[in-house]
Amino acid sequence: MGGVAPPIFPSSLFVFEKLDDLHSAMADHPFGPPHHYSRVSNPTLAYAEDKIAAIEGSEKCILTGSGQGAITTAMIANVQAGSHVVTLDTIYGPARVFLSEYMARFGVTTTYVTGLDTDELLDAVKPETTLIYLESPSSLLFRLQDVRKIASFAKEKGIVTAIDNTYNTPLHMNPISMGIDIVVHSATKYLAGHSDITAGAVCGSRERLESMTRYELNLLGTILHPFSAWLLNRGLRTLNLRLARHESTANLIAGWIATRPEVERVHHVSLPCFPQRELYLQMMSGSGGLFSFEPKTQDPQKIKRFVDSLELFQRGVSWGGFESLAVALQQQPLDYSEPKWLVRLFCGLEEPDDLMRDLQPAWPRLSD
Repeated sequence: MGGVAPPIFPSSLFVFEKLDDLHSAMADHPFGPPHHYSRVSNPTLAYAEDKIAAIEGSEKCILTGSGQGAITTAMIANVQAGSHVVTLDTIYGPARVFLSEYMARFGVTTTYVTGLDTDELLDAVKPETTLIYLESPSSLLFRLQDVRKIASFAKEKGIVTAIDNTYNTPLHMNPISMGIDIVVHSATKYLAGHSDITAGAVCGSRERLESMTRYELNLLGTILHPFSAWLLNRGLRTLNLRLARHESTANLIAGWIATRPEVERVHHVSLPCFPQRELYLQMMSGSGGLFSFEPKTQDPQKIKRFVDSLELFQRGVSWGGFESLAVALQQQPLDYSEPKWLVRLFCGLEEPDDLMRDLQPAWPRLSD
């Protein structure tokens, strides 16, 4: 009707003139269109799903109520009692808890590796391995894995591969073109971009995703709400513009922080000194607004004072929205002899000079 924005379909169900038409929709087109029940499909969701599938290069996409919902949907769909999963020791915290604590209740075992050595990761595969789950880059330390080599090995072994592509977005990396089977996103972050919804996306082949819709999405009830899908559609329109700004600001600030005497190292994939620089250039066409740094001091009180003194960088989890964020987290990956405090920064859409002026008076907090 001429509207430039698609309508919202808040309907929980869709009715039909004839019972045979309803039966046909349920049997022959259970996931729509024609749509019959919003626990499995909805026109507003389908609009966003088609867009994400197109830019990710997948046959299909399904939307969930959160990024964690997308992760667990992909994991549950590819394990059973006695299955084994290989993943990274630095994956997203709730994803690790889901594997190590929740899925362990059902007989699923997990081996954690650093991911820095591809042979180490492949050597962790067992006869009962059904899933290799990746993050490239991984959470907090931003470590890369050789996605193409891992995907090729997994296909030969009949093992499903899944990867969290939230950091890259489909604009900077397309794992499906590299042989990965399933791509998940926390659409809460860059794809939506306004910090006003939680959403997740799962991308892959039509066969895989229709199976997930029939079982995990339908039976667990994790589908996204139509109003959130409408807001996600809005965010997708400006993704390329926002991501370019996040990237340029973070590159500038991360490079400046790397020169600070209070800083031991900066973990940011686009820096020339990034240890996996060659792999980054092979796999990714750009970076994002998120990075971390390791202060020379490991005094938690000094680090907390640094973070608390910031004004434009607000204290909060998540990222990918318009606002800049700072948080201090402790992590001990397998190759660290002791836990390390890191400060994770997300550069929002504020002026880069303003963000640097916000950081400048905070540095003495790390050495006082």
